[in-house]
Amino acid sequence: MRQSRQQVQSSAAVRAVRRRGRHLAEALRPPGIRLKHPAVLPDRSRRLVDSPVFVMSSQRSGSTLLRVLLNTHSQIRAPHELHLDSLQVQLGTGYAGEIMGELGLGRATLEHLLWDRVLDHELSRSGKGIIVDKTPSNALIWQRISTAWPNARYLFLLRHPGSVLESVLNRHRDAERESAIRTVAEYVTGVEEARRNLSGLTLRYEDLTSDPERETKRICDYLGVAWEPGMLEYGRQEHGPFKPYFGDWSENIGSGKVQAARPLPAAADVPELLRPTARAWGYTS
Repeated sequence: MRQSRQQVQSSAAVRAVRRRGRHLAEALRPPGIRLKHPAVLPDRSRRLVDSPVFVMSSQRSGSTLLRVLLNTHSQIRAPHELHLDSLQVQLGTGYAGEIMGELGLGRATLEHLLWDRVLDHELSRSGKGIIVDKTPSNALIWQRISTAWPNARYLFLLRHPGSVLESVLNRHRDAERESAIRTVAEYVTGVEEARRNLSGLTLRYEDLTSDPERETKRICDYLGVAWEPGMLEYGRQEHGPFKPYFGDWSENIGSGKVQAARPLPAAADVPELLRPTARAWGYTS
């Protein structure tokens, strides 16, 4: 029986995918893990770090405070922001992609192996058992992260989106307000999407600052380690530099003490673009 043009094209497309390797089909994988519809084509490469922890948060949400509290624990390594999404693999020759494809190693999978090696290096260097990455841009690549580490664990750190915007504008005095609003909206939307699709522990910055003992105990329970009172005295340990691109570098974080959160903004002062997330997170009705 003669095939239709559509059938021929479909068969040709399938053959092309098979010739070029499984890595090209990874783009068809549904994002996220532990979803209603499980992944069809996961990245099956073995991981050196099987179950890393990722903080999903916007910038200016208290992730550096969370990092140093966790890093003070004897079994938790929480380094400065790692920016894994900026570590990219470049296949240098025209045939390198095809050669790697025969090994089932597309560019994305090669990058996942690189990211995993970086985490393993840092974890081994620390001598600890759990590693936490708190880079805010994780919220924009949560699908990639969940593909790279099917057994990853997540801490969703929420802060009132209006407070995030205030903090961004206070830190970057030359920032254009409308542009800052759009950026904050992109990040908090990413956090909420990750929170809806991935299993993890949700925290609020306001709770972390008002009762750090209770909140760090919740985190330790989630991570399966005993709580240590010394976590609350993060200023007694070295946590690396506090500077741009490494995390928060304000006087508050440099003080070595947990500082109270600023009062929440009035509902009327929250930009329209940020209101849906503020409602979803229970800050406004």
